[in-house]
Amino acid sequence: MALYLLFESASGYALFHTHGVDEIGQGVDAARASVLELQRFSKAVKLAGFSPFSSAVDALNQCNAISEGIMTDELRSFLELNLPKVKEGKKAKYSVGVMEPKVGSHISEATGIPCQCNEFVQELLRGVRLHFDHFIDQLKVVDFTFALVSTPTDLEKAQLGLGHSYSRAKVKFNVNRVDNMVIQAIFLLDTLDKDINSFSMRVREWYSWHFPELVKIVNDNYIYSKIAKFVVNKSDLAEKDIPALADLIGDEDKAKEIVEAAKASMGQDLSPVDLINVQQFAQRVMNLSEYRKNLYEYLVTKMNDIAPNVTSLIGEIVGARLISHAGSLSNLAKCPASTLQILGAEKALFRALKTRGNTPKYGLIFHSSFIGRASTKNKGRMARYLANKCSIASRIDCYSELNTSVFGQKLREQVEERLDFYDKGIAPRKNLDVMKAAIDDMTNAASEDGDGKEKSNVSAKKSKKKKSKGEIDGEEMDLDKPSKVAAEAEPETEKKKKKKKHKLEEPQDQEMAVNGNVEQDETPKKKKKKNREASEDVEPKTATEGKKKKKKKSKTEDYDV
Repeated sequence: MALYLLFESASGYALFHTHGVDEIGQGVDAARASVLELQRFSKAVKLAGFSPFSSAVDALNQCNAISEGIMTDELRSFLELNLPKVKEGKKAKYSVGVMEPKVGSHISEATGIPCQCNEFVQELLRGVRLHFDHFIDQLKVVDFTFALVSTPTDLEKAQLGLGHSYSRAKVKFNVNRVDNMVIQAIFLLDTLDKDINSFSMRVREWYSWHFPELVKIVNDNYIYSKIAKFVVNKSDLAEKDIPALADLIGDEDKAKEIVEAAKASMGQDLSPVDLINVQQFAQRVMNLSEYRKNLYEYLVTKMNDIAPNVTSLIGEIVGARLISHAGSLSNLAKCPASTLQILGAEKALFRALKTRGNTPKYGLIFHSSFIGRASTKNKGRMARYLANKCSIASRIDCYSELNTSVFGQKLREQVEERLDFYDKGIAPRKNLDVMKAAIDDMTNAASEDGDGKEKSNVSAKKSKKKKSKGEIDGEEMDLDKPSKVAAEAEPETEKKKKKKKHKLEEPQDQEMAVNGNVEQDETPKKKKKKNREASEDVEPKTATEGKKKKKKKSKTEDYDV
């Protein structure tokens, strides 16, 4: 059976036909050694066809398709053109060797061409890649103006350009939804918490040599650092400093207590140089605490942009820890609920598997408030249920194009209902009904946004129409004059009246066409129209009544005769 080799280069698709593969060697080791010799390899492998890419964009698209295991239309036409045709009802007497098994399976499913991918084929393709520039020299006769590679330097340039564009396309994401920033921020936040804690304890120990009573009065580390920077020397503290201390602490009673404790302090005196060093170190701790607050606000905003549903379900910190531990939001979305439940407790899990003990019930999600609110016997159930909802929320955040937190809020309501079910026995809603309600809320919110834009456009149109209202009113006044003149004039025949009515109705129809789309309250203008229509309805009735009277008179005359 003949063997063809499909090679995807940076410049185009190439198809090679192998002759006398047995001469190269039956085994993989022999083939691996023989592909290094160009003279021997070129006798066994011949170029059967080459199709260059039309542009760099086309090359990138083809490369992406190959990496995903998809056969493009260009590749299919290239294979059908260069491979021998097979009659209907008969099997092909050849096979195609490919580097990617997914591409081979797709080719065989779509076209029926038999493909194979094994170590022997891969060694042959490795030799083709090694000596590809020598095979391309055979195509110099053909005039390819845009993508023909004739020299090794051109081939290297094509490979370098395609490699850069392929790598750029792989790492090109939405700037506002890069989860790497969340991973770095949560790592830095944990480091800052440890550093601030250790530095604050160092400030307390250092300044307690001078003012030991301050530790029992002030418990907060940040406020302690502020007071240590403000007081510096306890002997200089007086009652005039009570308002300033009250502003720092927020409590005037504690400020008075600090002043009284400074007067009767048992601490030793420090030199001015030592006090300056304590003051500078306290300032560093304050700066770190302020930076930690800013970093937390940054993390909250980034989590609302990247994973709004996970954030609304379990909070920013726990959600960021899950994303950080999984490696990315996409990795977290790929995790099943059972893996997400024990994410962060891997050591305990493997220790339990090794010792055949009880496996852990929860990992990082233990820090969620829902686990703490559940009773002891229901903590495992609550962790399993919460992991299920976190898995749903992470997949929505990862694969949804709309940045909305509606699903996260609904999932949080479900967790609350599950807590009530465990405590009070109240039956929760079904997941299907909750998801339908979330979709309805999302569509309603989108429609409200669209209605707001339409209302602004309608209000602009109304303002334009109000400007032209004066001109329309002038025309209506002109149309009212003939009706008044006709009412004051002497009565005429019915045919003339109908003609005048017809003439008056034509301009009225024009007015109604102009003002048909504008909604306004009833005005005197409309009242005039109603009166006019009422008069028109009354006049034909009088005419019909006259005819009826004439008919009655004629009937009575006949009876008299």
